[in-house]
Amino acid sequence: MKNPLDPRHTNRQKTVEDLFKIEFHKQKVGKVALDILKNKQKIDKIIRIAAPQFSVEKINKVDLAILRLAVFELSLVKKTPPRVIIDEAIELAKEYGGETSPAFINGALGKLIKNDSTS
Repeated sequence: MKNPLDPRHTNRQKTVEDLFKIEFHKQKVGKVALDILKNKQKIDKIIRIAAPQFSVEKINKVDLAILRLAVFELSLVKKTPPRVIIDEAIELAKEYGGETSPAFINGALGKLIKNDSTS
């Protein structure tokens, strides 16, 4: 598990929490979550490529928040190595998701990297 004092991991946790909560209530969210929401259509299109067997509307809201953050970092920010983004997403899935979340997140993001669908 990541060091809870790692500011990058803490920032990602906050963003996942913001993205999850905004699905249920209108509220103030952080800058990264706002940027993700502004690009939601493009990000969700990439997620559809990564997980074609699931409609975005049917993906668990926690998993969807994690995927949106990871796809945002992979496709728009592009400052962190893809493997680090995937590892972080899996850690977040272990912390916040269900039993199958880490494997689902790993599979979807791995498919994106393999197919280079993030650009």
